[in-house]
Amino acid sequence: MEVEIKKLKSQDLNTFIELIRVFEDVFEMKNFILPDSKHLQQLLAQDSFFVFVALVNDKVVGGLTTYTLQQYYSTLPVVYIYDLAVLTSYQRQDIGRMLIANLNQYCKEIGVQEVFVQADEIDDYALEFYRATGGTAEKVVHFTYPLISSAS
Repeated sequence: MEVEIKKLKSQDLNTFIELIRVFEDVFEMKNFILPDSKHLQQLLAQDSFFVFVALVNDKVVGGLTTYTLQQYYSTLPVVYIYDLAVLTSYQRQDIGRMLIANLNQYCKEIGVQEVFVQADEIDDYALEFYRATGGTAEKVVHFTYPLISSAS
């Protein structure tokens, strides 16, 4: 199986939508409503938003999305992995590892200080995966402040 890892460009809206559908499937997002294309296109066009996809025979089988955060402790930015998923039938075939490696290489080339990601403590698979890809775990507690009852 040949896997191609590709960083999406602003004109790759349809591929981005394919990735969102992968997230919807893998994360079992019930009653998910895709935002309009204009919103997704604007997001994809932002320099601070990266999307990498894994393609097999031109089909999106996985990918990740990130946000770049500018720091005030350093002139170098950090990158936050927001979502990462691989279709169940393609998992445990090093596709996630390839996505992380490509993201890290790209970020290193553009001068990013570090890449970070959050994982739920109960998600043993995610914890094991991030450790296996060279990630270092930190003990933190994540707090959220829900402001709107449903996504707009």
